[in-house]
Amino acid sequence: MKKISIIGSLSLLILLSSCFGKAPEQQNAPKMPAPSLKVLALSQKDITIFNEFSTTLEGKQNVEIWPKVSGFIQNIYVEEGQKIKKGQLLFKLETQTMNQDAKAAKAAVNVAQVEVDKLRPLVEKGIISTVQLETADAKLKQAQSNYESIVSNINYSRITSPVDGFIGEIPYKTGALVSSAMASPLTTVSDISEVRAYFSLSEKELLKFKESIPLNQKNQFDLENANDARLVMVNGEEYPEPGKIAMINSIINSTTGSATARVDFKNPNNLLTSGSTGKIKIPYLYKNAFEIPQKATIDLQGNKLIFIVKDDNTITTKPIRISANTEKGFIVTSGIQPGTTIVTEGVSKLRDGMTINPVQ
Repeated sequence: MKKISIIGSLSLLILLSSCFGKAPEQQNAPKMPAPSLKVLALSQKDITIFNEFSTTLEGKQNVEIWPKVSGFIQNIYVEEGQKIKKGQLLFKLETQTMNQDAKAAKAAVNVAQVEVDKLRPLVEKGIISTVQLETADAKLKQAQSNYESIVSNINYSRITSPVDGFIGEIPYKTGALVSSAMASPLTTVSDISEVRAYFSLSEKELLKFKESIPLNQKNQFDLENANDARLVMVNGEEYPEPGKIAMINSIINSTTGSATARVDFKNPNNLLTSGSTGKIKIPYLYKNAFEIPQKATIDLQGNKLIFIVKDDNTITTKPIRISANTEKGFIVTSGIQPGTTIVTEGVSKLRDGMTINPVQ
């Protein structure tokens, strides 16, 4: 038993010696150096961003061509996609029956005219009463009206274009019976010398959109001096011609909760076509704003935070209120002072009160 007690005492002594022997080394261990992190001194500047909206393009004029009279198509003088001029002949309807009606109507006019000419001298001589002449004259006018109506219908058989433009689809072919009551027009003529891009905005987007439009001396929207808009075509390329904001409908649709606006684009090379889709880019200017890099922010309970570097190189978090997003980060217009220095790397591993070595 005595031997075992001595062994235990020696073990305890060795253990205590090892523990207390390391204490001075731990006390003298060097502190971890402050991490070197990139920082950015914030400055105010004017920042322009583009808000994008889906759009559908329409020609300056899209005119549906309908026949005013019924008849069989006798000739088609244009091809689908053809460029045409105002007044150019498009279709000719068969008029043989109407020509016969016109001849009969003209004969009726001649007969009525003979009757009037026969009665007029008799009235002048007092042989008959004026009532007979008035009756004959009324029949003459009726016959003339009937003839003119038939002639007008014959003229309507020649269908011309009311505008310059391009011919759309022609669903009816030669020999087809057409009328004003049919389901679809003979064709559509689209004037695409200028193209109109319509797009919808939510109530919140409309308010922001209006804020970007300058006002004239009458406190009305000065669309002439508004910033140019841009069009991204369906292939992803930007259309080279700038667009002008032409219309802002301030009435919110109660069903959709949106309003409509329009941007007009010149189309000298006919690159844009009616019915195409794309995206409208509307510029918005933020004056005296800060651009915060995305990599300088962290998310905490739905809020965006940044780390501000104090004069003693310690850091502290600060929530920011984002006005808009950019390709690189976020736009902040308030709550930050010019010259504020923020950490721009490694922010996910930082905590309040840490000391860093700022690197510009």
